Amino acid sequence: MSNGFFELKVAGVTRQLPMVKVSDNLVIASFVMLGDTELVEKTAEELVTRLPADRIEMLVCLEAKGIPLTHSIARRLGVNYVTVRKSVKSYMEDPLVEDVSSITTQGKQILVLDGVDRKKIEGKRVCVVDDVVSTGGSLRAVQRLLEKAGADVVCKAAVLLEEGGYDGADLVYLERLPVFPL
Repeated sequence: MSNGFFELKVAGVTRQLPMVKVSDNLVIASFVMLGDTELVEKTAEELVTRLPADRIEMLVCLEAKGIPLTHSIARRLGVNYVTVRKSVKSYMEDPLVEDVSSITTQGKQILVLDGVDRKKIEGKRVCVVDDVVSTGGSLRAVQRLLEKAGADVVCKAAVLLEEGGYDGADLVYLERLPVFPL
């Protein structure tokens, strides 16, 4: 770490991540894939080599930073995906809702699966994809939501496992990302 940045090397790509204070006692290296085509494509390519592709029928991602990664993985695997949203939208039919807490989002947060998407994943073997897993709160919440929807979560994948408390034993990930207590 130097000059307020952390150097990350993942899937043959190097990025300087800005250091961001997320609470009175914690700083993280902010990892944002949105708009970084090279990073999305290289990490998707690497993750696909580590996934149990023959067991995956659908992918599921959380809004919003994991969407391009999930799309790229889905294209490579030849499967479709659905996106779990963070609010109920007026167009949704019979949405399923699950409460969640995250270190990068202040206040109460919910995860929402549209009833239309529920029908797509019901009875399917799914892989949950995210950009970064830290405490595992979002990952556990989406797993509960998907189980309510009748999906079978066969794997979980992320580019990074942040040192936020989640042990990562059931997670396919490419690199660890340190956190910086104050």
